[in-house]
Amino acid sequence: MKLKVCGMKYQDNIEQVAAIQPDYLGFIFYEKTPRHFNTKIPKLSSDIKKTGVFVNEDLNKVIQKINEFDLQAVQLHGEEAPFYCNMLRTTTLLKKPVEVIKVFSVMDGFNFKILDEYEAVCDYYLFDTKGKLPGGNGYTFDWSLLNDYPSTKLFFLSGGIGIDEVEDIRKFKESDASKYCYALDVNSKFELEPGLKNIGVLREFINKLSNNKKMQEYNVDERGYYGNFGGAFIPEMLYPNVEELRQNYLKIMGDPDFKKEFDQLLKDYVGRPSPLYFAKRLSENYNTKIYLKREDLNHTGAHKINNTIGQILMAKRLGKNRIIAETGAGQHGVATATVCALMGLECIVYMGEIDIARQAPNVARMKMLGAKVIPALSGSRTLKDATNEAIRDWINNPVNTHYIIGSAIGPHPYPDMVTRFQSVISEEIKWQLKEQEGRENPDYVAACIGGGSNAAGTYYHFLHEENVKIIAVEAAGLGVDSGESAATSVLGKEGIIHGCKTLLMQTDDGQITEPYSISAGLDYPGVGPMHAHLSKTGRAEFMSITDSDAMEAGLELSKLEGIIPAIETSHALAIFKHKTFKQEDIVVMSLSGRGDKDLQNYIDYFKI
Repeated sequence: MKLKVCGMKYQDNIEQVAAIQPDYLGFIFYEKTPRHFNTKIPKLSSDIKKTGVFVNEDLNKVIQKINEFDLQAVQLHGEEAPFYCNMLRTTTLLKKPVEVIKVFSVMDGFNFKILDEYEAVCDYYLFDTKGKLPGGNGYTFDWSLLNDYPSTKLFFLSGGIGIDEVEDIRKFKESDASKYCYALDVNSKFELEPGLKNIGVLREFINKLSNNKKMQEYNVDERGYYGNFGGAFIPEMLYPNVEELRQNYLKIMGDPDFKKEFDQLLKDYVGRPSPLYFAKRLSENYNTKIYLKREDLNHTGAHKINNTIGQILMAKRLGKNRIIAETGAGQHGVATATVCALMGLECIVYMGEIDIARQAPNVARMKMLGAKVIPALSGSRTLKDATNEAIRDWINNPVNTHYIIGSAIGPHPYPDMVTRFQSVISEEIKWQLKEQEGRENPDYVAACIGGGSNAAGTYYHFLHEENVKIIAVEAAGLGVDSGESAATSVLGKEGIIHGCKTLLMQTDDGQITEPYSISAGLDYPGVGPMHAHLSKTGRAEFMSITDSDAMEAGLELSKLEGIIPAIETSHALAIFKHKTFKQEDIVVMSLSGRGDKDLQNYIDYFKI
């Protein structure tokens, strides 16, 4: 089936949707709808048919709009007679012929005899749900009515089609009526507001609809697993909290009011979109094209704010008034404290005692923002132990507390939820690269991985793109075989940590091995279940970078581009010393955080 996306309104959004390559884009010229189109259509691929939507419009005006906007199709959504349709097909006033799509609205029943007069005068029918206004009502009619379809003319299926209807569409494809279904027409179920489409949800819909197992195998399944990794391994006391979240997170995220508030805060508060910067001198140094996705320029200085904005809005809709979090490098703690201050909610952040010492600036920020920072004094006194303490708190305060997990780790639905909130990174990369290079897919996407939230967001919209190679960069510490490392993909075995099954550094008898990295954000003994799956399937190439290589790479970027990166990102930047890329390759790297928080570490290391 082909795809038509209707109700386009804003130029930037039109270009973003066009990058997904739908077969038709619909522009509504009916003035009484909030999706009324009254601007210019940007240049589109010749493979996309520009479709004008009209409701009982004067024929001469329709002809004028067709010529003015170079429309390839018209969709007649009113009570246009067969004569009217025939005039559009035969008039010599058009610069070139157009396809005529005649719409019929359906509610509880439909008299198919109405179609007889239109058989010879239009190219397609479109069946939509009868509503107060033509189109964009968000309601689905009973598709089984089409089992009595008497014609052989192809039709568009419309009316309330969204991501939740994928299974119903698959079942419809198995019915007799589906053999004449030419295209799906989608609109309001994919909107942040009338006329503004949610690109990420559209992509997800297309991927799910493809029913291509190869495309689907990197996404979470209904049980919360990525292949063999994931799930929810939790104490009984936490079951109500996690189950409440699991049952509601997709519904809440799909709610137009939620999406509108989330996107508005990302734009006006966080400062998105973050730039996609061509690092000219770094590229010349390594004889390849290197783009940096500047998450360090977000409010709070890292990608973490994308997720905390989403989760704080989620917590409020679930009626929670107390927020807890864990943090390693401090960026997630700062981001959580920030959104709690924004929303006026109590905030408790758990942080390893060692990390508190080496990330003092971020600790000060959290306290200034009103958060209570509680040190984790057990074990290695780093991120793993801070997470343990946060989970203990949640068990003791299950009713009014929401745990904002900062990485793509934890019991389902956390890995998927965090990934979805962070997927704005790859969503922006696609249209930004299209603007700069004329194509939306790079040759490589790369990111550092601790738990893996920035990497998950960077990879998300490229997981199913076979021509895009994925590079995941872990912390080797003093060396993979040194006993002082955090290279989970090399040293890890299947195990359970913090509520999910994943790759985990552990002894033969299952005791967790203490990780080490100079980076506070990468010294985690496990990795998110999505990344464990990417490692095991070979979809991603995992590279291990030592402290020394990472620090040198961070200094190099500072001197070549005037950007001081977080030490986490410095690990990813070090791959250019170990891997050779072609001159024409485009490598997009997530610059996940800025180096302000690590300045003392740089000073101590380089004796600055």
